[in-house]
Amino acid sequence: MRLTYACPACHDTVTLDRVEGRTALHCPDCHAVLQIPSGAVEWRADGKEGRARVQRCLVCPSGELFARKDFPQRLGLAIVVAGFAASCVTWGMRLLVPTFAILFATALVDVVLYLLMPECLVCYRCGARYQGDGVGDDAEGFDLEIHERHRQASARTRALAADRVAGAPAQTRP
Repeated sequence: MRLTYACPACHDTVTLDRVEGRTALHCPDCHAVLQIPSGAVEWRADGKEGRARVQRCLVCPSGELFARKDFPQRLGLAIVVAGFAASCVTWGMRLLVPTFAILFATALVDVVLYLLMPECLVCYRCGARYQGDGVGDDAEGFDLEIHERHRQASARTRALAADRVAGAPAQTRP
């Protein structure tokens, strides 16, 4: 299994392979060490080789992970925008068949990529990404409510930290 995460100490992107057998994560840049809690990775026996199942994030204490396709979202959006732009040009030239051919070809490319791309797990809290065979098999998809809860908690933490640095008293709710 491959793990890609932002180091909590130096904020550099760290990619580590074969994290199943490790007891700690080491940042190659700042040499920070993150201990992996016991029980975070569960082993499943599937055929000749056992596969790891991530129970909770190895980087932060969150147990909330979601499965998504392991494909760059910007590239997918670029494909759709290029198909739309090309179809607009042919539509403006009043070429009906090429317009729809471009739109259907773009949709076909999207479906084929969706079927071919493997799944990965992503942590809602820290954004760590777990890639590998069977990593996202049992996980649920993206949940906007959970994402929003983590996003707002992160924003509140940053605001409190900024208030403390500025010397302003922390605001409390009545």
